[in-house]
Amino acid sequence: MSSIHEQAMKYVYQQVLQRLLSYFNRAERTALQLLIQRLIVAAGGIERIGDYRVLVAFSGGKDSAYTVALLRAAQLSIAGRAPATFNLRVANMRHAGMTSAVMDNIHRCYSALFLHDDPRVQLLVVDQQYVQTFEQDLPFSSPGREQNRSDMLLGGHLTAGDARTTFCNACYLSMAEFLGRAASWGEGVDAVVSGDSLKEQKQYAAWITRLARHNGQTVSQWHKLGFRTALNTIDGIGQIYYRELYGEESMPADFMLRPLGYPGKPTAPAFLPVADLIGFRTDEHWALLTDFLGFRFDDLAFSFSESDCANPLLMAHMRGLRAQFVQGREYADGIAEYLELAAAMMRRKRMPTRLIHQALAAYDQADKLEERRALAAGYAQEAFGLNETQLVCLLFAPFVDAGAQLEAFLRCCHPGMLVASADLHRALSGQPAPDQVVQWLVDVSGLSLKGLQNLYVRPRVDFNDDSSIIARVRASDPDKGRVMTVDQRTGEAVAELISGR
Repeated sequence: MSSIHEQAMKYVYQQVLQRLLSYFNRAERTALQLLIQRLIVAAGGIERIGDYRVLVAFSGGKDSAYTVALLRAAQLSIAGRAPATFNLRVANMRHAGMTSAVMDNIHRCYSALFLHDDPRVQLLVVDQQYVQTFEQDLPFSSPGREQNRSDMLLGGHLTAGDARTTFCNACYLSMAEFLGRAASWGEGVDAVVSGDSLKEQKQYAAWITRLARHNGQTVSQWHKLGFRTALNTIDGIGQIYYRELYGEESMPADFMLRPLGYPGKPTAPAFLPVADLIGFRTDEHWALLTDFLGFRFDDLAFSFSESDCANPLLMAHMRGLRAQFVQGREYADGIAEYLELAAAMMRRKRMPTRLIHQALAAYDQADKLEERRALAAGYAQEAFGLNETQLVCLLFAPFVDAGAQLEAFLRCCHPGMLVASADLHRALSGQPAPDQVVQWLVDVSGLSLKGLQNLYVRPRVDFNDDSSIIARVRASDPDKGRVMTVDQRTGEAVAELISGR
């Protein structure tokens, strides 16, 4: 780099910092100075800051976007005072819920902060076992998409569509592999920063700790765990979870976290706490998010308490489908029940009033409800390759417990197939059956014949069974609540515990 170009870029970075600081209030400026001090101390002094590497996980959501902005302000502030500054690695975990709208938000954030061409910054995407440089239109890999689809279908069929088991748990338990790969890529990193609020970090830590101890793992207090121990703890839970989800014989051969080294580093990275320095009330930095970082609360990506994942949109849709097809009520009844849960969660997470109103208003008229239904159906097809027929099939869970609910499913949704009931059971149990019957099973479920036969010999998850890790994961999950619904057998109003986001 020529000296003229270097001076020009230095001026550009100064302008970026000045504009960024103009959005900070007094408390945020104080927090920035404390963060700078914390980074310098962690690096071992200002003379060593140029060799210090920091990883931050960026989901594409509003909170982690703010964390990235604060770290960039710290990086540029140190660069203006010292000969060198720390190196920043920003990593995204790719999954089916990360839509093009989320990728666009990430790109606008990076562009506003001038991260793309700064040699002190690395922008990574971790897609299953692949680590790549971020690109706005980078497609989701086929192995990644297929793994997400398989996790979703198995979790859904084993629990009759419990929202968190179907859409969230596998993603959370993949966090160990994501962080491990992001931290060990290239020359490794010295510290890892989380973009989650302190409350969310405590909830996640309590969730993981309870599960680990129940599994017989020796776990001290979460905040005392090192990076490697924390990842191993999460991965240990993930192995047990996936063993129950897939069954011993159907485990994905390449799922387990491989041992990861940290090139050029004598030890694994340290956790660098910053949540105490960050205000996570979105309305306090609304202008920074929307005006400077170009953050857009897209109809698909912004779903209730989330701004980085479209799966909550599907959770609401599935509740509507359950009411319509499984319970014989109206689609709108199920949506109303999910909105009751979503509103409570948004208030608990201190979402700005304007965003709560925006989320709920999307369903407040019949024509809007149909639009959201179509949007959810399109997303299910794009992200998971599943149509409404296959989603409804999942809600009945007709194949587990040796097909205990198969007749009820056929009678309600496919009465013309009742005459083939014996052939369906033969195919599911591994006996010879007509090709047309096998093809119908594959088409109606979205599963392979092997996958269907695996479900046929599996019991449906009993959420009161403490020996099931899938049940324990749900029991310790904070994102659930009771909503009023109708008992199918009696027609009376009852409270039901449901999960969501």
